[in-house]
Amino acid sequence: MTNAWIAATIIAVIAGVVGFFVVLRGSAFPAHALPNSAFAGAAGANLLGINALIGLAAFAGAAAVSIATLGRRGRHDVATALALVLGLALGALFVSRSQEYENQLYSLLFGEVLGVSTTELLPVALLALASIAAIMFLFRPLLYSTVIPDIAEARGVSSHRIELAFLLVLAAATALTVPVVGALLIFSLMIGPPAAARSFTSRVALAIPLSVIIALITVWAAIAISYQTNWPIGFFVGTISALAYALGRGWAAWRVWDDRRAASFKG
Repeated sequence: MTNAWIAATIIAVIAGVVGFFVVLRGSAFPAHALPNSAFAGAAGANLLGINALIGLAAFAGAAAVSIATLGRRGRHDVATALALVLGLALGALFVSRSQEYENQLYSLLFGEVLGVSTTELLPVALLALASIAAIMFLFRPLLYSTVIPDIAEARGVSSHRIELAFLLVLAAATALTVPVVGALLIFSLMIGPPAAARSFTSRVALAIPLSVIIALITVWAAIAISYQTNWPIGFFVGTISALAYALGRGWAAWRVWDDRRAASFKG
């Protein structure tokens, strides 16, 4: 349980930070495709008997480069869809050749946060620190290319290079999260809390910490409730993420209604 809390906390922080830019840039589709490519890498690494993180990082990184390169020369959504389909296909092939088909498939898709060993915590923490450091380094050009892309291009900020760099950071974040929360559930953790934070505030300085806080509450609550009910952690991660977003949209709608009512009184 101690390892589960530590790993989940690390993942929540990185999901909150990276996920904010996923939502801000409208990159939900790549955020869904990369974990599936990482899933294939983990399955392949397990089949070869090597460290799963090697396969995770290699396949997720290759998918990120492919999406950025093919998306530049053609339709971005088509390139992302091809990476998603290929990742699922290879993952299904690699898992089918394993001796533990069902257990491994469930673990890679839905995670095994209660099965995190002490030896896995250090690589996860190092990857998390590297991902956050990369976001801090890219923060200004990444924000400019997302919010004001034309002005950013005029100032010499290459949108293609920023896209590639961000997708590589997303791939690294994916590689460390798939073994814990799974290829499918990291998507909800990277989308729900950041989207909720964006609904509560439009200020970047507030939205990013709020995104991390909501992600932390999500995973902590999911572990605690799962322990009490013996229901899957993934169910609570997805449900709480969706609920947080619904509350955020409700708050945003109420603010719009309140502003209009105040304006009508002044008029």
